[in-house]
Amino acid sequence: MRLMSVLLLLVLGAGAAGCGGEPPPKPQPRSWDRDAVGYYCNMVVVEHEGPKAQIFLNGRENPLWFTSVRDGIAFSRARDEPGRILAFYVNDMGRTEWERPSDTSWIDAETAWYVIGSSRRGGMGMPEAVPFGDRERAAAFVRDYGGRVVAFEDIPDAYIFSTGEPEPVDRRGGGDGADDDPGTGSGMLRGGGDDDGRA
Repeated sequence: MRLMSVLLLLVLGAGAAGCGGEPPPKPQPRSWDRDAVGYYCNMVVVEHEGPKAQIFLNGRENPLWFTSVRDGIAFSRARDEPGRILAFYVNDMGRTEWERPSDTSWIDAETAWYVIGSSRRGGMGMPEAVPFGDRERAAAFVRDYGGRVVAFEDIPDAYIFSTGEPEPVDRRGGGDGADDDPGTGSGMLRGGGDDDGRA
């Protein structure tokens, strides 16, 4: 009887640890190859110019790939997408080339600075949210290509989910335009929220 009691306590303890224990470790960014295809477009990621994104979901070993950062942000904000996000990485465009971004230039999407409304187009030829690890490099990009610098949580939903051409913001030769606010963002990632079921 005592042995059965001990075994029962061990089983209950393991179950409690599984439900309310430590969260899984944050995955490290992966290198891409020709097997990496965009989640939405199903096209080979390395065949497109501009910054890319990769997202890790709880319970999934390999990341989801996105041919543009804007697509990755859209996924992170869409309530009908599956799973809890463990990690979200984007290319630091202050450390790599637009035509062929390096797959060693990954930074955390939540802490990056973004240029929105510039004249540069992302992987699918649409307006992009261009990520930078350093705000000064983002401001230098604005001087060359227009747009404005914002934090992740301040990227407006209207910019991310627009199916047309958002109006470009011409800031070339000026500041980073960070004080102008044409819209509001939608908050941080769903990293600590509940899992969503896919529609």
